[in-house]
Amino acid sequence: MTSFVVVGGGVAGLVTARRLALGGATVALLEASDRLGGTVTHHVVGGLVLDAGAESFAVRGDTVAELATELGLGDEIVIPNPAGAWLQRVRGAVALPATSLLGIPGVPLAADVIDVVGFGAALRAYLETLLPGTVAAGSATLGELVRRRMGQRMLDELVAPVTHGVHSQHPDDLPLDRVAPGLRSALRRSGSLAAAVRELRASAPAGAAVAGIRGGVHRLVDELTADLERLGVDVRLGVRGEATGHGDARVVLAFPPAHGSSTPVELATLVVDAPGLDVAPRGSGVLVANGVPGIRSRALTHATAKWRWLADRAEGKHVLRLSYAEAPENLADIAREDAAALLGIELPPSAVLDFARVHWDRPRAAPAQVEGVTQVGEVASGTGLANVVAHAERTARELLEPPVPGEVPVEELPEV
Repeated sequence: MTSFVVVGGGVAGLVTARRLALGGATVALLEASDRLGGTVTHHVVGGLVLDAGAESFAVRGDTVAELATELGLGDEIVIPNPAGAWLQRVRGAVALPATSLLGIPGVPLAADVIDVVGFGAALRAYLETLLPGTVAAGSATLGELVRRRMGQRMLDELVAPVTHGVHSQHPDDLPLDRVAPGLRSALRRSGSLAAAVRELRASAPAGAAVAGIRGGVHRLVDELTADLERLGVDVRLGVRGEATGHGDARVVLAFPPAHGSSTPVELATLVVDAPGLDVAPRGSGVLVANGVPGIRSRALTHATAKWRWLADRAEGKHVLRLSYAEAPENLADIAREDAAALLGIELPPSAVLDFARVHWDRPRAAPAQVEGVTQVGEVASGTGLANVVAHAERTARELLEPPVPGEVPVEELPEV
């Protein structure tokens, strides 16, 4: 019987180990910390159990939804408030365009696009429909594609704020096929980037591009952990993979290489008593464009406006999540001030019922190629649960296929 050692107990490692075990393999999962789940975890703020990492997932491909259904959470999948998010610019806040993908407009001359970028930039983006579909179709990154097809201002004023808020990275750092699967082929079919966006959005109207889980996305980790126990996976916490003998087991690395680059993310969560937020003045939240004076946050999620289940549990309180690229000591005060400015309300210190901060490092480097060792996780799949789960599922199924004749088993786990 084939045996595997999965090193790293984040979602990628859990999904990989589960799929391998379902395929009949003997699996050991090693996690250096004292818990499983990685960045998909929870904390208690203001008496509420909240996601401390990802709080939603992209619905494309149904990969995460299918996993949740297999784990018994299918009836717990929920969609967010369709009101959508806003964008804070230097010259004021506006609602994000309804027909867009990662900020790329499907209708460049629509009024809601012009409100964000101005008529000149919108017209420049519209003129991309006159370009051959092959122009920039081979772009490596999202930023390169948008810049060449729709212009620098569209990239700077609409797409970059969205990707900073969603992926904590600039579009130039996001591989196109990872962050927007299918966009390249849709461009080649339609001959226009705007038409490609409309095609991909046709089955995902505003408010339905992402989904969540009632009670929090962290519930996926609880169910995955229970499933591994049921399947007989040998889960070991507090164990570093490179210090553990594994015989002739095949190795899967499910954590970033120590030498890889990363993007720091500081998450501030506020639970507040602020009746002015009952009307959700900025929909489900606010993304922040570069250069907005006085605002240090990159994005704000009004979680109780976004998720009905959370509003019910909060019983009149409001939950705000703000993300930062840096970690100032007085983050509680800064987050409160930023929230007040972004939401357009008064938010005195007395309104804050509780505060929590969490630091994450998002991996950016491509995986180091180690002979005989397979890599899963964000460093290999790209950011976001949809990418991570899809890649882990695909990789596990490939590993279960019969080995190539002459393949040499891994004898020792390399230092990473």
